[in-house]
Amino acid sequence: MSLYIGREASKLWKRICAETTTEINLLADNWKYILGGLIFQFDAYLLTSVTRVFFPQYIHGLAARGVHYLHRPGPILQDAGFFLLPELGQDKSYISETLFTSVFLSFIVWTFHPFILKSKKIYTVLVWCRVLAFLVASQFLRIITFYSTQLPGPNYHCREGSKLARLPHPQSLVEVLLMNFPRGMTHGCGDLIFSSHMIFTLVFVLTYQKYGTKRCIKQLGWLIAVVLSLLIIASRKHYTVDVVVAWYTVNLVVFFLDKKLPELPDRTGSASLLLPLSTKDKDSKTREENHKLLNGNSLDPADWRQRTQVNGKILDDANLVHADATAMNGA
Repeated sequence: MSLYIGREASKLWKRICAETTTEINLLADNWKYILGGLIFQFDAYLLTSVTRVFFPQYIHGLAARGVHYLHRPGPILQDAGFFLLPELGQDKSYISETLFTSVFLSFIVWTFHPFILKSKKIYTVLVWCRVLAFLVASQFLRIITFYSTQLPGPNYHCREGSKLARLPHPQSLVEVLLMNFPRGMTHGCGDLIFSSHMIFTLVFVLTYQKYGTKRCIKQLGWLIAVVLSLLIIASRKHYTVDVVVAWYTVNLVVFFLDKKLPELPDRTGSASLLLPLSTKDKDSKTREENHKLLNGNSLDPADWRQRTQVNGKILDDANLVHADATAMNGA
């Protein structure tokens, strides 16, 4: 039993090492896209403390902080969702955040599953390049939208009478750039249309819909997206229009960019055996060998030839078998 565990542990460790080498090579070629996406999308106001640690996405958070200075509290607008869904209350607003955090962390875990599991359909770095492209485009549109018209925030800390509903003019540029960390990052107002929670959720669900393998998880993902939409409205964090606009905008953005971006290689098919891991020529041989190791293939090209077993001997060419059989019949 211990021998079996040791052997499996050794295989797992080799798989992790080989996968890490492959992803590092991909990251070396795509780090500019990853870094650019992370810098653009900083939204610690909308993300929980856990997600803030992993995604220091700055520019979007800076824009959301800026619109808070323009926010003017007022009566909550008439909203169909508010009329249909009972208000959860401030003490239950954590429910939507908890569900969103679960979706976020689950997606991260899934994107790193090739490091451990044998089923390897995706490359982690390439998936995140694609995801960040969707997020950047969606949140760029979001910034344009919430700066076009500032609505009175329906959230509890954005209503009339709250000290956090309006911000005094900044005293220095440093105050703006630091976004009054950490309080200014968790109590924003004015960045309403459209919901950033739904941007992340829908991008994750759509990505798994295309590259995931479990049908039940795909169906669960869409169900969670619908439930989260209702919870956001019931928590009065967004108007119904914020959620509705997010649903069709994110889907259209993903549909459009998905046609423009190069398709991800499918690692489960035989056509990916010789897939180049880099566009650069240097170290191409080492990377090719690592890729073959990841897919369980031999490093020797001679091993790809068709082999046939005859009388206990393995021949490399089926034609030799025919010739040998003819010679035996003639004898």
